[in-house]
Amino acid sequence: MTPSRSDLETYRSRVRGSLLGGAIGDALGGPVEFWKTEKILARCGEGGVREYVPWRVDGRDGHGWVTDDTQMTLFAVEGMIRWLDTQDMAGPDGESDGWLAQEGWLYSRRAPGNTCLTALRSARAGARRPRQFGAAADNDSKGCGGVMRSAPLGLLPPWGWAGLDFCYSGAAEAAGHTHGHPTGQIASGALAVLVGAIVRGQGLREATRTMIEVLRERDSNGETLRAVQAAIDLGESVGGVASTTTMESLGGGWIAEEALAMALHAALVFPEPDQMLALAYAVTHSGDSDSTGAICGNILGALHGETALPPSLVFEVEGRGTILELADDFVLEFTGGEHLHGDWGPHTRWTDRYPGW
Repeated sequence: MTPSRSDLETYRSRVRGSLLGGAIGDALGGPVEFWKTEKILARCGEGGVREYVPWRVDGRDGHGWVTDDTQMTLFAVEGMIRWLDTQDMAGPDGESDGWLAQEGWLYSRRAPGNTCLTALRSARAGARRPRQFGAAADNDSKGCGGVMRSAPLGLLPPWGWAGLDFCYSGAAEAAGHTHGHPTGQIASGALAVLVGAIVRGQGLREATRTMIEVLRERDSNGETLRAVQAAIDLGESVGGVASTTTMESLGGGWIAEEALAMALHAALVFPEPDQMLALAYAVTHSGDSDSTGAICGNILGALHGETALPPSLVFEVEGRGTILELADDFVLEFTGGEHLHGDWGPHTRWTDRYPGW
């Protein structure tokens, strides 16, 4: 299938919306991540977190700071671009680390999970192979650090070679590099399938059913299926009336299946293009607010596209220019890469930007 110009524009809007929406949800939830619900409501009002709470980061006060969730998601996107380069190039192209690693604002510790740090440091230190990444993590963690960076695997073009099974397996495998528990991997694959189904034009409820169908085909799916079904059931029972008690009945979002369920529940209760209500609901709780907000933003950003994101949150989110630049490069790679490098087109400076080592 050759996509039309309209198809390409819709696709680009979904990619930009998902990545930027994830960052917005992340930044909305980051400052309140360790707050009790009572403190959040006292500080932000009964409507929950609907604007960026002031936050001190790196010795500076500001609004809209992102966390490790967005940092890791951006490098997941870059990794996908570099991976495709390895399929199209004969070998490594120099020693460059590419442009994203030169973005100084990313060099900031934003409360990363110990599981991710330990697993990646172990790989780099040569616990398996000297300075080689890619082996499965040697732990039993199902923390949310895998699922919160998995949306990009669902953003591959709907008319391309990658089906939903690839989205699932790619996200599950990537999560497995840091999280060894099957549920941590399965929930990550589930989010990629959900986003992938949306990118293929399915509505949120249809995409949720598609995700469940894929989950049912996988081993060790019980915890994720139960969490997802609870999110759906609660969404139907509350009838669009959100409460922190309802949200927190799904858990705290610290582990993979709970983070997925809480974000999905918020999206199902408030699926409309105005995403403020959904994002506020997703982050107003006593748990891992930045991760549930990021995942909810990934989902609804893909569903409605970038123009539906709340303007009051878009303009101030940290790294907006970098996020959108990377989103556009992702689209270029997966829709027009033959014009940038490889046997089918000219060798441009694209391979300096994404060396593909």
